[in-house]
Amino acid sequence: MPLNLDWSPEEKAFQAEVRNFLRDKLTDDLRRAGHLRTSVYTDHEASMKWQAILHERGWAAPAWPVEHGGTGWNVAQRYIFSRELSAAGAPALSPMGISMVAHAIVAFGTEEQKAHFLPRILSGEDFWCQGYSEPGAGSDLASLQMSAVREGDHYVCNGSKIWTTHATEANWIFCLVRTSNAGKKQQGITFLLIPMDLPGIEIRPIVMSSGERVQNQVFFDNVRAPCENILGEEDKGWTVAKYLLEFERGGAAYAPDLQGRLDEIERRAAGHRNDDGVALIDDPDFSARLADLRIRTDVLEVLEFKVMARLSGGQSVGSAASMLKVLGTELSQAVSTLALDLAGPLGLPYQPHAGMPGAPVEFFTPPADGHVTGDPADAIAPLLYLNDRAGSIYAGSNEIQRNILAKAELGL
Repeated sequence: MPLNLDWSPEEKAFQAEVRNFLRDKLTDDLRRAGHLRTSVYTDHEASMKWQAILHERGWAAPAWPVEHGGTGWNVAQRYIFSRELSAAGAPALSPMGISMVAHAIVAFGTEEQKAHFLPRILSGEDFWCQGYSEPGAGSDLASLQMSAVREGDHYVCNGSKIWTTHATEANWIFCLVRTSNAGKKQQGITFLLIPMDLPGIEIRPIVMSSGERVQNQVFFDNVRAPCENILGEEDKGWTVAKYLLEFERGGAAYAPDLQGRLDEIERRAAGHRNDDGVALIDDPDFSARLADLRIRTDVLEVLEFKVMARLSGGQSVGSAASMLKVLGTELSQAVSTLALDLAGPLGLPYQPHAGMPGAPVEFFTPPADGHVTGDPADAIAPLLYLNDRAGSIYAGSNEIQRNILAKAELGL
């Protein structure tokens, strides 16, 4: 069956409804936070404020089941919503709660866990971080060693997790812990929900090359986590983790955001000139690179439409999540490289105060008058470039994703 890329009259009416909502509710301050983000994460305060607005409308979690607070939208409506948010410059919501652990809770949680956690995730009362990677277990996640030994009604947890985004803001962490060393390394792993205020938890921020401390290492020293917070079954957390990773790798559409960033680059390229005094938009090399990225992004969008069609038919995302993760993150890196080249010398000064990062910036004191040299978009271009380098590593490195595709799709 051919793929129909035209929106139906009902879908166009829905698009107009979303645009009207954004016109009324997306304030200038929130738009500014969306436009001036320096990574995939928006300013935390702005993100939470925007989540409260969406929650009030019932639109905070479009992909959730209706009975748990979802919208009941079909896949096309969810894509339109994502596209309109990107086009309007809305702040991004943290994916850890709404877009990740919530789906695992819906699929594997008890009725009591669903009733307790899901409303608090929607409202923002519970803010989550992810405890997967360890210093010796990154892409080879199944090698994790953080232990959880059962003592009565608690697990005593020891070890550490690293690259934990927003650990300093979160009040809960979803963790993969080792409850057994028997069998294959994928066995004996348990998915455990842990409050971040328990005694024995220590957070040490990691300062990134951009100066931001969005990442952290979290240490667990005899932390007693309630056994009732297991998600799924003991020793079978690998199944939960794989399910959740489908949402982390392919649960969002990349193309709308990339198209918006390319539109911004094209607009600004008219005002930037090369060494010969020619506007960059008319420079053959620059315009060819811009056109190439637009074509590749359009191809990615068609692939996302095909995944939408599979989801609409009740099929799993499956290995397509790996494909979209590879293409989306590598395209994003290429776009941030083009934006940095567009900034030219204006991207050389270190000016993190020009943006609204997703975490505090260390070792920098902004000028008293807040002065920014050049356009803010040029000033934050190097920060976006540096942060984007992590895209091909997080959520399973792109090399691992290619291995998954080789095995699943090519039988290698």
